[in-house]
Amino acid sequence: MYFFISQLSIFDIMLSTDIVPNTLASIIAEGLVMSFSGCITQFYIFGCSESLECFILAAMAYDRYLAICNPLHYAAIMNHTLPHSLAMTCWLAGFLLAMITEILIFQLDFCGPNIIDHFFCDLAPLLQLSCSDTKSVEIQVSITVMTIIFTQLLFVLGTYICIFFSILQISSTGSRQKVFSTCSSHLMVVSTYYGTIIALYVAPSRGYSLNLNKMLSLLNTIATPLCNPIIYSLRNNEIKIAISKIYFQKNPLKDQRQSGTG
Repeated sequence: MYFFISQLSIFDIMLSTDIVPNTLASIIAEGLVMSFSGCITQFYIFGCSESLECFILAAMAYDRYLAICNPLHYAAIMNHTLPHSLAMTCWLAGFLLAMITEILIFQLDFCGPNIIDHFFCDLAPLLQLSCSDTKSVEIQVSITVMTIIFTQLLFVLGTYICIFFSILQISSTGSRQKVFSTCSSHLMVVSTYYGTIIALYVAPSRGYSLNLNKMLSLLNTIATPLCNPIIYSLRNNEIKIAISKIYFQKNPLKDQRQSGTG
């Protein structure tokens, strides 16, 4: 679990590093000049990060499924090599899928205005600047995103259905709550991620304004990477214990009072 969380953290760092610095510079300077290659590079890293996070969330769901539904065989199945193989597959798939869209964008002609009405180089504002037919790119992106999103989402839902029935078979209420708490953080991250991705790239984009697109993109690119560490940290007893130790080291008098009271 911690290995997959570390991979998720790397993807969130990639996404934040790709988007946030230019966004802050654009806000401070009330605009930002970016080259075409820089814009395309930013969009490519963004596409890689989103694809990688989608795959790693599915791998984390599989890890939770094995730990809860098949605990006796968990150590044998999820050995030292399988997590690294899953992570490597996620990396390769994410980079290759993002490259397909990148190649199609390079084939477009950009001869119109060069002002992007967005805080980063997203697909929708990029296609608006093109003076050639963008239907092929839109169709390819829609098919790719829908295939990835719905296959991974169905896989995650399938694993959690199995987990839910396994939890129902536990007789103790306390044990049920403990088992469910190990999955609640992942469920919160999955709900936020898939909700924004489906609204941005799967649902029809002509039905809502560009401002709503910006708000959803802000939630997806900045708010989600910010919330992910908080969500996992609040549910982690080891982190709570470490924070309490740091707190009591800075406040030894309070630690002594609590020890005396106990």
